[in-house]
Amino acid sequence: MSIAKREQLLKEIQELKERLRDREAALPAHSVRPHQIQEIEELEEKIAAREGKLAGMTKD
Repeated sequence: MSIAKREQLLKEIQELKERLRDREAALPAHSVRPHQIQEIEELEEKIAAREGKLAGMTKD
């Protein structure tokens, strides 16, 4: 894959990790709501998927 696509994936991963940190920081100490956990899990899945793509690109 091209360097531009690799750079785009790295940028997306960084942005997703920032959003994840923001979501985790916004969690209340008590009474976490299901949609808050779901958002965090979705972000973690997106990060893992993009990191998997990136790993596949570096193997080629």
